[in-house]
Amino acid sequence: MRHTDIKWFLGAGLSILFVIPFFAQTPVSKTYDNGRGGKVTLPLGDISFADEVVSFQVGDPEPANGYANPKEALGPPNWKGDTSGFVTLGCGGTLILKFTDNALVNIEGPDLYVFEVGNLIEPTLLSISKDGKKWIEVGKIKGGTAAVDIGDSVKTGEKFNYVKLTDLKLECEGLWPGADIDAVAAIGAGMQINLNSSILFTTGSFVLKPEAKAELQKVVQQLKDYVGVQVVIEGHTDNIGSVSVNQVLSEKRAKAVNDFFETALKGKRLKMTYYGYGDQYPVASNDTKQGQEKNRRVELVILPLK
Repeated sequence: MRHTDIKWFLGAGLSILFVIPFFAQTPVSKTYDNGRGGKVTLPLGDISFADEVVSFQVGDPEPANGYANPKEALGPPNWKGDTSGFVTLGCGGTLILKFTDNALVNIEGPDLYVFEVGNLIEPTLLSISKDGKKWIEVGKIKGGTAAVDIGDSVKTGEKFNYVKLTDLKLECEGLWPGADIDAVAAIGAGMQINLNSSILFTTGSFVLKPEAKAELQKVVQQLKDYVGVQVVIEGHTDNIGSVSVNQVLSEKRAKAVNDFFETALKGKRLKMTYYGYGDQYPVASNDTKQGQEKNRRVELVILPLK
């Protein structure tokens, strides 16, 4: 992941408050071999792929020695038809991957590509999560290079950072029992920006501070490189106060940022979506003030529109 700190992006006065992932240059579309004789085109190219292994529980029976390295599933597909470049899950094995400098977003049409390779077509069960704890079961993937639409399971524009693949135990013989995963790509991948709420709002308020507007305008300047932009905005709180109050506050804060971008990007081809989640998805412990501050945030995912 590439980063720039706030001193570079927003000025020295806010240098310690948050870090923004960014792309060194505007991402470009790229086409990949799907391992089955076809091609897959991804709008954001290499940025689209899962880039962190969260966990791997190899199945039973497990694959031959050397074929259970989960890191083989990271980044762009690299299987060339031989016996390298993929991870074999084993019979019933489970692999959890994370998108760190991008996110899986529910867009129109397919949202996710799973590059399952090898001589056999071995199905898996797909689940997705925002936090790696609460999982939504999307359903069975037939195997091969599968294009998956998560739209029936989640809201339009909703974003996720975790993918779980579980082998369905239909092919459990030979050196490579279970599904063989080469890569996992988010078609609707987008740049993530995490904003600390203390920068944007005073305590308990959903009105943007004047200085916050000036700094958000600098984000707008980056977006002008895109012909069209889709922005997904999520509001989050700590767990201080009632669940209902936090839910409303997170929604209103997300809407305030949404309204700012709608005004600032007027005239550009634009699709805006915003949600509030209250304290449902903490990124740190709420038992400390430092953790509470991290959890009070607004998250943005920015995707180029075709």
